[in-house]
Amino acid sequence: MMYTIIDVETTGEGNKITEISIFKYDGTQIIDEFTSLVNPEISIPVYITTLTGIDNAMVANAPTFSEIAEDILAITEDTIFVAHSVNFDYNIIRNEFKNIDLDFRRKKLCTVRLSRKLIPGHKSYSLGKICKALNIDINGRHRARGDAKATVILFKKLLDAENAENVFNDFLKKSSKEATLPPHLPSSVFNDIPSKAGIYYFKNKKGKVIYVGKAKDLKKRVLGHFYNKTEKELNLCRETADIDFELSGSELIALLMEDAAIKQYFPEYNQASKRNTKAYGITMFEDRNGIIHLAYNTLKATPNPLFIFYNITDCRQFLERLCTQFELCPKYCHLQEGVSHCSHYKIKTCHGICIENEPSYKYNERVLNGIKHTLEKSKNLVIKEKGRHSEEEAFVLIENNVYLGYGFINKSEQVTTRETLKSYLIPQKDNIDVQKILKRISFN
Repeated sequence: MMYTIIDVETTGEGNKITEISIFKYDGTQIIDEFTSLVNPEISIPVYITTLTGIDNAMVANAPTFSEIAEDILAITEDTIFVAHSVNFDYNIIRNEFKNIDLDFRRKKLCTVRLSRKLIPGHKSYSLGKICKALNIDINGRHRARGDAKATVILFKKLLDAENAENVFNDFLKKSSKEATLPPHLPSSVFNDIPSKAGIYYFKNKKGKVIYVGKAKDLKKRVLGHFYNKTEKELNLCRETADIDFELSGSELIALLMEDAAIKQYFPEYNQASKRNTKAYGITMFEDRNGIIHLAYNTLKATPNPLFIFYNITDCRQFLERLCTQFELCPKYCHLQEGVSHCSHYKIKTCHGICIENEPSYKYNERVLNGIKHTLEKSKNLVIKEKGRHSEEEAFVLIENNVYLGYGFINKSEQVTTRETLKSYLIPQKDNIDVQKILKRISFN
């Protein structure tokens, strides 16, 4: 079996390669080497130069990646790609090939994951610390050749370790996810994640929550992070050492749990709130003919809004439901503009107010009834959801238009009053992001 043991240095931001070193290794000795500085064609940040010693002047006359691509393809052909935290180096190189319209695919082995399996018990498996613990000298730390050469020596120790053949074979099976999982994440942690709805917490080696997410299928969603090749996801996975999860039973409660967890932990890899500050209000006014209109506009342009939404689609869908349920006119609900009479493709319940076939007072009565009914419905609301298992139900509680929280109840329990329901409540804080989540549900 032939291996290529690889290390790259990059620009950090943008992850363009500045140096690459590849040792071709047959399990006993190095039989070939390719090492080169690389012109990344973008500027190298100062903090990267401080770490690696590689500056813009050093790479100015170096070959670009496209100029060494054939050399990399040739030396790695029919070999297993080996690196410390393999997904980082592999995906960086694969993206460079993708940028020049070439596909790069090799089997992979990660010396971090192999080390955890074959030489357990070390406090850290970073290249510097594991090499120090094993008395492996690194001649040129944070330079591609120095790190790659040290990885060769580490890899030889792994090949010689007890039970190495079985472990290597398991890692190389197509069904194995060992090469996909983050380097510091025990496979047992991933295997324990269920394929159910809930939220998950990515934690670093210190146990700090660095990312929170939600999913209908936790296992599938978590695995999706490991296949994602974006710079953010690569960095997230490199830092992930543990994953916790909480079951929610439903996607709605997962969304609410996720929002609360993000506001509790402020994880560094969760982007700043994607809050769309542009809200929309639905208002009511009477025209010169005494007909009541319902219309929507930006919240700033809507004094005393009856309802608030956070995108135009939700506004229109709400008005469409109101039209259908209370037999209102699409024209006077401003679902159709610039028409003499309504001719909506879906709503056919208008009594003819737009063609003077109905007196305005009758029409207005239905408008007011629709508004009153919807306001009362949304003011105090219990939303029922699936529980975390078959013997359980979940609920979300809204009182006086304020979100109070969610809870879980065993189906065998008899709940006949709101006060009894509240005894199962897990209290939560209301906020604008929660209101966005609940708006679509409460007006359905």
